[in-house]
Amino acid sequence: MKYKYVAVTDTGFKVTGSVEANSETDVVNMLRGNQYFPISVERDISAEAGIELFAPKVTKKDLAVFCKQFHTMLDAGLSIVRCLDVLAAQTENKTLKKAISLVADNVQKGMTLSEAMALQPKVFPKILVNMVEAGEVSGDLDGILEKMAVHFEKENKIESKVKSSTVYPIALLVVTICVVVFMIVFVLPTFISMFEGSGTELPGATQLLINLSNSMRSKWYVYLGVVTAVVLGVKAFTSSERGRRTFDFIKLKLPVISTTTVKVVTSRFTRTLSTLISSGIPLLRSMEVVSKVVDNSVVEQRIKDSIEDIRRGIPLSRAVKEVGLFPPMVDSMIRIGEESGALDDILLKTADFYDEEVEVALTRMTTLIEPIMIVFMALIIGFIVIAMYMPMFEVITTI
Repeated sequence: MKYKYVAVTDTGFKVTGSVEANSETDVVNMLRGNQYFPISVERDISAEAGIELFAPKVTKKDLAVFCKQFHTMLDAGLSIVRCLDVLAAQTENKTLKKAISLVADNVQKGMTLSEAMALQPKVFPKILVNMVEAGEVSGDLDGILEKMAVHFEKENKIESKVKSSTVYPIALLVVTICVVVFMIVFVLPTFISMFEGSGTELPGATQLLINLSNSMRSKWYVYLGVVTAVVLGVKAFTSSERGRRTFDFIKLKLPVISTTTVKVVTSRFTRTLSTLISSGIPLLRSMEVVSKVVDNSVVEQRIKDSIEDIRRGIPLSRAVKEVGLFPPMVDSMIRIGEESGALDDILLKTADFYDEEVEVALTRMTTLIEPIMIVFMALIIGFIVIAMYMPMFEVITTI
């Protein structure tokens, strides 16, 4: 849900804006966490009733372009507000455009860039907010934005590879379902009258298909309702905390898929941690940010547990090893980085290595899934074809 708020900064500036949250309490806590004093918070009904329900999602590619263009303009000597105005004018993504405009308004009112961006958590991820804050403190904001542009480009590349690897299996599954439904609903009825006129007892498989065909044609709305309910139910379950955790746990246990998932998580973990540490962000804070970007709730919780170990004085390499999910190479490389004092460089090299491993793993996974899907499709369609022709074979045998 979207909420509108009015708040006052600790320096006395009045700020307004809107933010996505589950409740008014969450908005108040977020404002207080950013050192703001909330004056009023109310639900933005007008935004929910309009086209914003269908607002486009801000992708990693959008963020990469945003950071790259922001860096270029800052490097050319433009002020932050002027950069934001230009970015808002030329950004095509409506969600990002509105967020940039809100950030520009708040910056003009006296907020820092990182504070203004933190008020748009659905658009600007925590890693970007923390990196921008580090850039403001160090005076190297344009360099930080350039680094984040590279980071989001690599993240987008991995996401694109993961999505493209699932396109063919999903397309093949959809085609299989469509072919089966077409054969049962439209092709099989042409044989029914012939089967009934033959006077022979129909095989069980054929009778089953006939009953299914009659049921689907006469009660199609029931099947449509069941399919819709299942899809919505699965979506609702995976959107819940328990469902997401269950789904993420399964991804870490399924053969073939688990190997690919671990390598993708490892690549994100090492690259993000390298980016944060190289920018001067403390290790504990870096680990908190990293836990949010691995995109797996099981790994996220284990990383959060490791933060407590690090806080007690345990080295990062040992804490990462005790997470129990990363390949042995990761904690070994981190140990080398700790001993040499070049942890950020070692992590970056490890991320580059696992980027290549992800590509190989995705190719292998797709190669293994394709024949499985083809065999599955052949078995289902073959069963239908055989069940349709079995009565004809019995008639010919009888004659």
